Amino acid sequence: MRKLLFLFTITLFAFPLTAQELNCTVTVNSDQVSQTNQQIFKTLEQSLNDFVNKSKWTNRVYKENERVNAQMFITITEYESDRFKGNIQIQSSRPVFNTSYETPVFNYKDNQFNFQYQEFQPLVFNENVYESNLVAVVAYYAYIILGLDADTFSLDGGTEFFRKAQNIVTQAQGSNSSGWSQTTDRSRFELVDNLLSNTYREYRVAMYNYHRKGLDILGDNNSTGKQVIAGTMKLFETMINRRPNAFLIQTFFDAKSEEIQNIFSDGPKVDIVKLKETLNKIAPLYSSTWNDITY
Repeated sequence: MRKLLFLFTITLFAFPLTAQELNCTVTVNSDQVSQTNQQIFKTLEQSLNDFVNKSKWTNRVYKENERVNAQMFITITEYESDRFKGNIQIQSSRPVFNTSYETPVFNYKDNQFNFQYQEFQPLVFNENVYESNLVAVVAYYAYIILGLDADTFSLDGGTEFFRKAQNIVTQAQGSNSSGWSQTTDRSRFELVDNLLSNTYREYRVAMYNYHRKGLDILGDNNSTGKQVIAGTMKLFETMINRRPNAFLIQTFFDAKSEEIQNIFSDGPKVDIVKLKETLNKIAPLYSSTWNDITY
C-alpha cells in the first residue's frame, strides 16, 4: 500500500495537473418567463458552467493563469415543456502585459438562440456529430472565444479554433435551428466565415497589432503603443473601403470603443484630428464616444 501511495505521489509531481482552457461564468436569466418552478433554470445554469469549464476543447496545455476569462449571459424569453427561446451574449477578455488591466476582446449578442433541454440532461460535445443546439451554440462560441484570444497573442493564432467553429456550423446547418444559415444576416455562419476569409484579412492583423504590439507595450512605452493602436485603425479603414459595413468591424468596436476613448484621452499626444476622422469613418455608430476623446 505504501509503495502504491509513493508511486502515486511521484506521478503527480512528474505530470503536473493542467487546467482547462476556459474560465467562463455562465448566467441564465429567466426573469421574462412566468414560471413558478425556477429550478430547471438553476440546473441549466450549473450544467452549462460545468460543461464550458470542464470540457477539454483543445489538445493544448494551459496553465491555470493562462485560462481565458469569459462570460456567457443567457436570457430566456420563452419557455414551454422542454423548449427554450432567448438570446446569448458572450464577452471575453485577456490580461495586458505588465499591468493588472483586463482588456475586452469580444462582446457579442446573438439573438437567434433556441434549444431543447430536459432537466439533468447530460451536455456532451462530439465534434463529429450535431446532437443538440444548446451544446452546438455554446461549443461554437467557446471556439470563437479561444480563437480571438489566440489571435491577440500571435498573428493568425486562432485559425485552428475558428476551423472547429466552422465545422460546428457545417453540421448544424442541417437542423431547423435558427442562427446557422448562410442566408441570414449576422449569423454564426457569417461570423466565422468572415474570420477565416482573406477578404477581411485586416481584421485579424488588427487584432494582433492592437493587442500585442500596442496595448502590451503601453506600460513600457506609452507613446509607441498609442501610435501602433492609432495605426491599427487605418487597417480597418482599408477593409471598410473594400467592404462597407463589414460585420467584423462592428464586433471589434462593440468591445473596444470605450477603451479606445480612454487610451487617447490621456498621456502622450497623437494626431487626434486625423484619428477622429478615421474612427468616425469606420465606426460612425460610436461618434459620440469619439467626440469625447480629449487631451
